[in-house]
Amino acid sequence: MTEHDEQVLSLLDTYRAHDAPTHGGRVLSYVYDSGLAELDALAGRAAARVQAVNGLDPTTFPSVALMQADLLAFAREVLHGPPGTSGAVTSGGTESIMLAVLAARDRWRESRPGDGRTPRVVAPSTAHAAFHKAAHYLGLEMVTVPVDPRTGTLEADRLADHLDDATALTVASAPAYPHGVLDPVEEIAAAAAGRGIPCHVDACVGGFVLPWWERTPPWDLAVAGVTSISADLHKFGYAPKGASVLLVADPALDRARYYALTDWPGYPVVNPTVLGSRSAMSLAAAWAVVTRLGTQGYAELTAGLVGVTATVRQVVDGIPGLRVVGGPTGPLLAVGTDPDVPEPERVDPHAWAQAVAARGFVLQGQPALTQADWTVLPRTTHLTLTPASAGVLDELGAALRAGADDVRGRALGLGAAPAGAPAELPDPVALAQAARESGELDLPAVLALIEALPREQSASLLVDFLAAFTAPPAARA
Repeated sequence: MTEHDEQVLSLLDTYRAHDAPTHGGRVLSYVYDSGLAELDALAGRAAARVQAVNGLDPTTFPSVALMQADLLAFAREVLHGPPGTSGAVTSGGTESIMLAVLAARDRWRESRPGDGRTPRVVAPSTAHAAFHKAAHYLGLEMVTVPVDPRTGTLEADRLADHLDDATALTVASAPAYPHGVLDPVEEIAAAAAGRGIPCHVDACVGGFVLPWWERTPPWDLAVAGVTSISADLHKFGYAPKGASVLLVADPALDRARYYALTDWPGYPVVNPTVLGSRSAMSLAAAWAVVTRLGTQGYAELTAGLVGVTATVRQVVDGIPGLRVVGGPTGPLLAVGTDPDVPEPERVDPHAWAQAVAARGFVLQGQPALTQADWTVLPRTTHLTLTPASAGVLDELGAALRAGADDVRGRALGLGAAPAGAPAELPDPVALAQAARESGELDLPAVLALIEALPREQSASLLVDFLAAFTAPPAARA
């Protein structure tokens, strides 16, 4: 390695010094740490072996097809896909969901030639933002069905009431990311099947942990009426970003996600995913991790994670002023203010997250949301536990307790979105510049702003903020 090479890598290390830690259980969102250093090393070596491979054409690079086939076979086994189940390995859950929505939309159009209506996606209000994004990109209407504000659970009958001839797809989550609560998959799928509507289960977060979780209701492709499922390899599959699996039980529906073109003078184009040219590095890394762990390895990791989650749940249950929302299934918890205690004893979850961050653990604040029926999902803080959490359980528990003690009784509009917008909105460009210079961002204030403003306005402000935060130096000057 030359001196110049060393300088390049040193600069990268300088940049990386600003990042949250990806290992060690201190970031309780975004990263999924198996706690097995040898697994990360194996994934890195596998990725390096295919660094130059282009996943665009598996006939030129058959290793792409072979690794994908292995991953799909594994996913089909653990997610109980019926004979004929196929699918794709994608860049992540968003792409898996995008393809599921695309296939459902095109099947809907094919069965209704000349129908000028806008097809609809019907989903719980807690369904992942990727469904909204897919509907936006693909020209569908997104219909969200309110869940119980106290528990995050959905009444299947409420969703079934929204199904009609314009519905192209209905959605259930296993579990829903905001609260870690499992939707009633059997009831939703049955209602969809009764109308001939595809039902997609978003198991992006749960797909490779719920198969081995204790006492889990039916939720996967074994459920009658479930037509497709997404499961992220880079979450509890413990593979590096970004790799996800989309499985489709109906071969005809599966074909609808493909794009093919021969009507141009270049090479024949057949794309099974959104991306054309794409790296095979994430595919190879995921293949190596799954091949190394197998079902036994995942079962062992999940067994430990069950205990970790129970311990953290017990800690939160013992903190006055906070409560775990609903009955989560899996290693995700949403923690909100306990409305049943006197106000001076309550703990605002966003202030709590900030206090816990000061003790070295990053939690994820979630703003309050007014649903379509005007009920309010209170603000919460999200915790994703991983096997690596086992190594810091005592320290994490102490931070959760002490953080709550620091902010108990602090009034920040507890439990509901504040009424009205603030008198003066912050300049998102100035906010981004200050965050870059200081390395700090007042997240509770940002989340409170999202709660206070109309969602379209707050989304626009966040776009301006992120555009300024990521702009190259000349554009920031």
